[in-house]
Amino acid sequence: VQLQASGGGMVQTGGSLRLSCAASGRSFVGYALGWFRQADGKEREFVAGINSSGGIIYYLDSVKGRFIVSRGNGKNTVYLQMNMLKPEDTAVYYCAAERGARLPEDSTRVTHWGLGTQVTVSS
Repeated sequence: VQLQASGGGMVQTGGSLRLSCAASGRSFVGYALGWFRQADGKEREFVAGINSSGGIIYYLDSVKGRFIVSRGNGKNTVYLQMNMLKPEDTAVYYCAAERGARLPEDSTRVTHWGLGTQVTVSS
């Protein structure tokens, strides 16, 4: 099972980035997908999650109204559109997958992780 994230980079405050994560090695139908992030010296925190059908979506409060999570039609891809980026959004972003209806917001309960992609927002 592999989750491959891409799309990170460096932008200025107010800019946008779109992260993508493709899952391979198995079908992720029936799995919730989503994103976490980890800033230097901080714990990994939940950012956004989406259930298998795409009908249940939830966000970290500080990104609501700025970030949009979505799944591809094949259900094995998850995206994170990040708008109005702030310096405090700077972190390594990780895609995640977990069987069931909801991606846990506790990172210790997540089974499948992708390699991270760096997002840096300059002021």
